[in-house]
Amino acid sequence: MPELPPPIAVVGIGADGWPGLAATSRAALHAAEVVIGGPRQLDLLPHDEVPADRIPWPSPLRPAVPGLLAAHAGRRIAVLASGDPMFYGIGRTLAETVGADRLRVLPHPSSVSHACARLGWPVEATEVLSLVGRPLDTLALALHPGRRLLVLSADAATPAAVAALLTARGYGAARLRVLEQLGSPAERHLEGPADGWPHPPGDPLNVIAVDLGDGPRTSLVPGLPDAAYESDGQLTKRHVRAATLAALAPTPGELLWDVGGGSGSIAIEWLRAHRDCRAVTVERDPVRAGRITRNAVALGVPRLRVVTGPAPASLAGLPTPEAVFIGGGLTAPGLLESCWAALAPGGRLVANTVTLESEALLTDWYRRHGGELVKLAVAHAVPVGGFTGWRQAMPVTQWSAVKPNTPQEKAS
Repeated sequence: MPELPPPIAVVGIGADGWPGLAATSRAALHAAEVVIGGPRQLDLLPHDEVPADRIPWPSPLRPAVPGLLAAHAGRRIAVLASGDPMFYGIGRTLAETVGADRLRVLPHPSSVSHACARLGWPVEATEVLSLVGRPLDTLALALHPGRRLLVLSADAATPAAVAALLTARGYGAARLRVLEQLGSPAERHLEGPADGWPHPPGDPLNVIAVDLGDGPRTSLVPGLPDAAYESDGQLTKRHVRAATLAALAPTPGELLWDVGGGSGSIAIEWLRAHRDCRAVTVERDPVRAGRITRNAVALGVPRLRVVTGPAPASLAGLPTPEAVFIGGGLTAPGLLESCWAALAPGGRLVANTVTLESEALLTDWYRRHGGELVKLAVAHAVPVGGFTGWRQAMPVTQWSAVKPNTPQEKAS
């Protein structure tokens, strides 16, 4: 039986460097033949204690990991990580690359633990967001009155950028506290309001504590007000949108195709359901595609992927979805067939229409594949002279179905 290679030691290290490491972490680094890490982390190790070869991570990092580990196969490898390697750290990438059983992870207190200790905030009640390698507008989804946030900074400019975003989104009175070099002798705290943040860029190694206070209220559940969207009228209206998202039933990690995106509202509210949800919207009109991107940014989900082009042609090559919504173009040749064929077994397809021609098509698919066929009618109270009456919106026919795990058709 061949001898197993030594496990990779993944050592968390804080801003306090070598003096702050536990004995087990020091021993792992002392025994290593190769130490891989960021330049800042490598500089924290004394050469007399850690004589190993030092390899800085290349950029981009993730694609380089398999080759770098393979180049040093058979040697005792240690990888440095900031704080807890499994919390927004390199530990996840390593586990996905070589498997968790090939790792020996030695965590250090994370910057979040240090920050909550300084602030007196319970860790379990504090929402944490990372802006390292992520768009600033991701923060918008977490803005709710009275909430406290910890934001992991990308660099020295992040605190001012966060302050500007908060101010632009109605949270100018929020209090920010920037905690730099947590745990090191150079630790420093800066404080001030988002509106008129008074401090120049400081240390790039910082965490931002945000006490939001009062500000605009945005619901977490589907059915945001129609006014939340920039639109030319191609928008799934609020009450129908809520019913559509209920039928699509998003769960974490699932991928949605939103075909005929319009204003992007279905894909956007799918993504707002959970930070791990994924979505692609397909829109043939470039002007509307740009509008979808702006709506996604404004509502805190800049990760929405927008594909500009006609369906079904533009669906080719997209990753397999767990859910598909068709909001327009139902009568395009092959569209329903392509979406149904692409859908993962057990996945959901939901299609809405207001035209008789598309309704006939959905009725036929309901006959052949089952599912649920419903008509959604919404009326709004409006002034009628000196009185009040009902104004009926166009009724929406909705077909929803779950793709079976094995091919089957209802009898014709």
